[in-house]
Amino acid sequence: MKRELELYVHIPFCVRKCAYCDFLSGPADEKTRAEYVDALIREIKSRKYEYSDYCVSTVFMGGGTPSVLEGADAARIFQALYENFDISGDAEITMEVNPGTVTEEKAVMWKKSGINRLSIGLQSADDRELKMLGRIHGCAEFSDTWKLVRKEGFDNVNIDLISAIPGQTTKSWEKTLRTVAELGPEHISAYSLIVEEGTPFYKWYGGERSLPETENVQGLSLPALPDEDTEREIYQMTAHILQEYGYHRYEISNYAKYGYECRHNLGYWERKEYLGLGLGASSLVKTPAGECRFHNTADMNKYMSVFGSQSECGKLGNESGSGSVSAEQTVMQKYAGHAAEETEKMSKNDQMEEFMFLGLRKMDGISCTEFHKNFGCNIEEIYGAQIARFIALELMERREDRLLLTERGIDVSDSLFVEFML
Repeated sequence: MKRELELYVHIPFCVRKCAYCDFLSGPADEKTRAEYVDALIREIKSRKYEYSDYCVSTVFMGGGTPSVLEGADAARIFQALYENFDISGDAEITMEVNPGTVTEEKAVMWKKSGINRLSIGLQSADDRELKMLGRIHGCAEFSDTWKLVRKEGFDNVNIDLISAIPGQTTKSWEKTLRTVAELGPEHISAYSLIVEEGTPFYKWYGGERSLPETENVQGLSLPALPDEDTEREIYQMTAHILQEYGYHRYEISNYAKYGYECRHNLGYWERKEYLGLGLGASSLVKTPAGECRFHNTADMNKYMSVFGSQSECGKLGNESGSGSVSAEQTVMQKYAGHAAEETEKMSKNDQMEEFMFLGLRKMDGISCTEFHKNFGCNIEEIYGAQIARFIALELMERREDRLLLTERGIDVSDSLFVEFML
């Protein structure tokens, strides 16, 4: 019986970098995008044999903005995936799209290519907030995109939202939530803004919540980030409002109608094996040498030197090491592929830590039986003190075989997760 595998495909292009974005992405001309697609297809072909004993259960094409690609280029990528991987007939196949980059021609191509789930990056239903974020679209463009994808038969659609935007109030956030929920998408992701180093937001705010009103970018003043009380209220009202519309919260930041939970993301939180394809893409694979993580180079020139038209797919390899390579490293590098810059064999402690802090993101928490099955010991032997303390503080609860965070625990989840580091 074949093992289950998830695929992530990275498209590192967008129309314009948003002010809050620290993802591996940026604008590029049509020639560069087409050359990258050619290289990506070469990488896909190079993975055929190492992963022939896997069956792919989900595919997620993210970025960047995959919908900036020409419809024919997206179709070529998916054709290569189907030709070189065993993709299950009921696989969940997602593509991220942004308003302002979607056309009827593209949507028809996506449907023919087997894409059965779209994730639309709206972020806010307030045009001023969208401008503040540096988005290329307004609410009108989103509305056009929504109508188009529904017309073309996409019946499993996620809408991405961001809260705690500078100047955002509980009233404007409620408007966004209700506007989106009334459309009836199958899934809603609602993430809180993080001011990441290296972004324009970090330059403007420096991680501070308070900032004097000053004229700045695009004729906008820079309002303060919502204070902690407002952010907490925004966070708490999200679940209550979406519940009114029939959405259940199944992960800290994700809500779905029953049966429409994102299978691909659940795989990440449950530590299923996944293979990343494309620039900078990360992977988690259980090789004969052990469980390991690896990622492709994030340098476009290096990636193209490996998979570009003039390349011979020479191994980039582990740049952190030199000299002789052990048999174990050779096996891991074989699975990591030609563009991998480094591989990391995960220790048992690494795996247990991830089992805890990834699994506890889900509302149904983790299985104690599954912990024993994976690691050969009872969970209390490793984390008994933390579990007892968090249950006593009403931050965690036990429901038969499962351990999960309470509402109070979710509120301070980042602090709790640190406690599971070994």
